[in-house]
Amino acid sequence: MTDHEHAHVTGVYLLHFDRPLAHAQHYLGWSSDVPKRVYAHAKGNGARLPAAFRAKGIGFVVARVWEGGDRTLERRLKQRKGARALCPVCRGE
Repeated sequence: MTDHEHAHVTGVYLLHFDRPLAHAQHYLGWSSDVPKRVYAHAKGNGARLPAAFRAKGIGFVVARVWEGGDRTLERRLKQRKGARALCPVCRGE
């Protein structure tokens, strides 16, 4: 699949990093095109936290996507400050 040949998925997504960096091991974000945004994170572009992980050579997986989720859901999930509890990788699923 090339950059231009992917399904557009709008939603909130949770990245789980292979190992923690400082206090963080997860990143919650929203995009109108989740696959494109995740690709940008993988290249070190976009948000600072994923870029910092990339700079340290720490990989990630997309642990969860809330399809159709909006910025309000993203904000609500971030305010919970419990990304680990939302992460199926951390829960062993």
